[in-house]
Amino acid sequence: MPLRIEETFRDALAGQTGETGRPLAGMWVCSGSPLVAELCAGSGLDWLLVDAEHSPNGLESILAQLQAIHGYPVHTVVRPPVNDTVLIKQYLDLGVQNLLVPMVNSAAEAEAAVTATRYPPQGVRGVGSALARAARWNRVPDYLARASETISVTVQIESAAAVAVVENILAVDGVDAIFVGPSDLAASMGLLGQQEHPEVRAAVEHCLSAAQAAGKPAGVNAFNPDTARHYLANGANFILVGADVALLARGSEALAAQYIKPSDIQKADDDTPSSY
Repeated sequence: MPLRIEETFRDALAGQTGETGRPLAGMWVCSGSPLVAELCAGSGLDWLLVDAEHSPNGLESILAQLQAIHGYPVHTVVRPPVNDTVLIKQYLDLGVQNLLVPMVNSAAEAEAAVTATRYPPQGVRGVGSALARAARWNRVPDYLARASETISVTVQIESAAAVAVVENILAVDGVDAIFVGPSDLAASMGLLGQQEHPEVRAAVEHCLSAAQAAGKPAGVNAFNPDTARHYLANGANFILVGADVALLARGSEALAAQYIKPSDIQKADDDTPSSY
């Protein structure tokens, strides 16, 4: 039975941005739980970022989350821990269609990310479609010939070095979008933990302007609602505004604050036997 592949994040950005569209809003999925991923998939958000760089996700948990999210009206983007050809091949074979590649600091690194997603002669992706969920075990017609059409590549700009050459990165054929990470960007600028610093904001805005000039979408991470609105007003086409683990952490803290006095928490800590 022939099967079809869903549209990519690239297609979604092309359809939702511009004069008649709107930016796409999404959230991080970092728990490693398929149940939580499915819960988030039904939220009404446009896209989810399943993270494997700073989260407890391996191949098996990513596969389970892809299966849990499948069927919901949301686009799934997956971030590998590193820009690595072998790892990207494994992610693609699992059925990951949309990659967010971290720590891309040059045009050469962007080219490497794109090359890892293409079969020869355009790239170096290993051929294993008969064994892979990506091709639904060769049930997708002409998958080998059309594979690049089913994959989108977004590269992450998160260092001062990347900002300095962002125009060159945007010019790489096969880079569909850029995504700016203000946290690591601030750290690389000597401003650790100061994502709202004027110099960091200026660097983010430079990337947004460069993307507009190149005719490619640009996104940014911004949990602060005022900051998110600021970047949207300055041309961000897509944005991440929260994370499953952060929502759970802050929500559970709010419950504790509502029913437990700080003095009771301190007393419980004082009564806890020392492990030393």
